[in-house]
Amino acid sequence: MDLTQYHRADFQQFVQDHLSEDPALLLFRYQGKTVFDLKAAVQQISARQKASKKLPTWIANPQLIFPASISLEQSSSQQTAEFKARDRSGKLMIDLTGGFGVDSFYLAKNFDRAIYCEQQEDLAEIAEHNFKILAPSKFTVLKGDGLEFLAKADQRIDLLYADPARRGKGNQKLYKLEDCEPDVVSSWELMKSKANSILLKVSPMLDISQAISELPDIQKVQVISVKNEVKELLLHWSKDLSQVNLTIEAIDLVGSESSFSFNPDEEELTNPVFGEVANYLIEPLSGILKAGAFKTFGARYGLKKLDPNSHLYTSSDAKIAIPARVFEVIQEVQPKKTEIKKLFPAGKVNVITRNYATGSDELKKKLGVKDGGNDFLIGTKTQSGFKVFWCRLAKPT
Repeated sequence: MDLTQYHRADFQQFVQDHLSEDPALLLFRYQGKTVFDLKAAVQQISARQKASKKLPTWIANPQLIFPASISLEQSSSQQTAEFKARDRSGKLMIDLTGGFGVDSFYLAKNFDRAIYCEQQEDLAEIAEHNFKILAPSKFTVLKGDGLEFLAKADQRIDLLYADPARRGKGNQKLYKLEDCEPDVVSSWELMKSKANSILLKVSPMLDISQAISELPDIQKVQVISVKNEVKELLLHWSKDLSQVNLTIEAIDLVGSESSFSFNPDEEELTNPVFGEVANYLIEPLSGILKAGAFKTFGARYGLKKLDPNSHLYTSSDAKIAIPARVFEVIQEVQPKKTEIKKLFPAGKVNVITRNYATGSDELKKKLGVKDGGNDFLIGTKTQSGFKVFWCRLAKPT
């Protein structure tokens, strides 16, 4: 990949001058009017627009080069990469699946040296260019199979990181560890033999219990969310902690940052308390639900569960300071269009269903409403049947 044009002052100036404009219109307007590769410049503009919230510090640096859309989409955000780098330091870290290099850069900050491996040559050249600007002399860039390098490596690695590719033939998404590239399951013993600690970033769609069964000596699973949207699953192993019990932790990286941790044995042994809807309905943050803390969550905060398969909880007290959305129940309503029209004449109300007879879209259609406003209709199942409740988000008093 020839990166010469990306260093041109006129190329970089064009990108900076047109960052807020429509890339398609730029191609049309400036076709044949530039001495540099217009298509490449417009691609940089498009990529920077897409990464504006994801990588704010990188966007602010006009010298950095951004890859094609798919590699940018698959990269971590600055926020999640910085989280992964917390409390990690040592002499050497290696990223087996470097990609755009966002995780590599942040993870390597407190290491003396870093090795980046990537099989896609163009992507590796972009990362190498960026590393020279962001962290001069820190990185060794290897273009090729990271596992092949690892097998031959004779130095001890303090941190071994991998983010296995999750797209197969035809661009279909893959959710099993053994189906991803590289196959960390079959390579697990090799990885452990070379590293003091291992960190794997895997698909947020991955079944956690399956991952634990495939890699039974994983010591910690972290479910990472941003603004209540699950972004990543992280699997941890450390040579120094081989005897500890498995911990599953859900963390939401927003505001004051909330977390909830438990272990599978605790979840298995917990007996939930059931009850009908009281003054408040409580919905755990999405990361907690993804982590599978269905019984532990209610027990931890003294909540009653509505039904074994309804992962909503209830309480007579607001319990604002918990990792959840807390709704004040105004009243139970009949899911009939005529009644809902009287309550919401403008036809605007947010509809949520959790273990209800239909999905939220179908319920909205049935009731003739669209999402909007500050009110909520929550359809769920209690032990006495399917019900719908009119609610509002509770606020701290």
